[in-house]
Amino acid sequence: MPTSKGKAITVALLLAVPISIYASEQREDEQTAVQQTESSWEGPKLLAAGSGGSTASAAEAVPVRIAAASLTDPLQGGYDVAATKLKVPWSMQFAGDAVYITQRGGGIVEVKNGKQTVQELRTKKTLRVVGEAGLTGFVLDDNFAKNKYAYVYHAYEEKGKALNRIVKVKLVNGVWREQKELLSGIPGGRIHEGGRLAIGPDGMLYSTSGDANQRELSQDLSSYGGKVLRMTTSGMVPKDNPFKNSYVYAYGLRNSQGLAWTSSGTLYASDHGPSGAPIPGGGTDTTGLDEINVITPGGNYGWPTIQGTQTAPGLISPYYVAGPQAIAPSGIAATPDNKILVATLAGQSLKQFDPITKTMTDVLTGEGRIRDVAVHDGKIYVLTNNTSGGTPGADDDRLLILK
Repeated sequence: MPTSKGKAITVALLLAVPISIYASEQREDEQTAVQQTESSWEGPKLLAAGSGGSTASAAEAVPVRIAAASLTDPLQGGYDVAATKLKVPWSMQFAGDAVYITQRGGGIVEVKNGKQTVQELRTKKTLRVVGEAGLTGFVLDDNFAKNKYAYVYHAYEEKGKALNRIVKVKLVNGVWREQKELLSGIPGGRIHEGGRLAIGPDGMLYSTSGDANQRELSQDLSSYGGKVLRMTTSGMVPKDNPFKNSYVYAYGLRNSQGLAWTSSGTLYASDHGPSGAPIPGGGTDTTGLDEINVITPGGNYGWPTIQGTQTAPGLISPYYVAGPQAIAPSGIAATPDNKILVATLAGQSLKQFDPITKTMTDVLTGEGRIRDVAVHDGKIYVLTNNTSGGTPGADDDRLLILK
């Protein structure tokens, strides 16, 4: 059983706001499609940072607030610890009374009945563990209870080149064994690996990929870098993908690490903003400007042509942009009332984003870096990530269940 902890957490609840303030904006979001702008380049327009952005080439249908119970309102300021001493955990999945957690350095941890077991992952290409690269994305097949299939995203090296691949694996006698390579050749390096996997309401397998610190790849439709990718669970290109014979579903992203669908079917993705790094050819990036995006088929989210709340013809600005101080959003999860829980690394907190008010509030603080969040059986699960870039405590990293 999880161990009860008395450490306090910060539960920040949204203030009550009169409906009239947001009624007009909500009706526009739900009923009006933003028209396609001119194809001619007019240069980016800079808006105020730290607020909701606008779209230049696509509209977003924000779901109406539904009468569903809030997961954060009843939190009492504590958590149970379900697992400890995890080594750079990245993704978590649930099957029955078991939780499965990937570790970036290798292995999948099964947490079941109060016990932790590290299960081996056997892939046909050697796992590459350098910087942010390693074993990251993980999602169970919808029929896992019967077929024991899952999908992983991992780094590898081929002919001296750093890459990532997506493979189907099967749990056999406590060992995860590769069954089929679905996609290879996703750009990799030391940073900006992306790597989040998710199965959508349509039964398709989605993946985020980073630009591998090669920003030009995000706008290159022939590259898998800086994209949201979509495929069948057998690795085929779906016939209704926006680009013919291509896995690319959306592009112009920098280092997206979170995917989640609300009850209306709206797909949200988190993305890391610029980090003050040198720009090829001269100059230095700004910092912060992390994003929450609403993903539409074929959408171009602008990186590196536009950043933050800048706009330009044919490019989609973020639905929400954080301020100049980086929060580095990673995993995200939708709640029953259509809010988005956001795990943040640099922000060292679990946050909650309200798509209607476009506000971000703290749910959990004081536990260091947070890599992933999940909603399961009415509870919020959180993976800390202090063993990578943080200050780990004696029991880090941990799987927490908020209460």
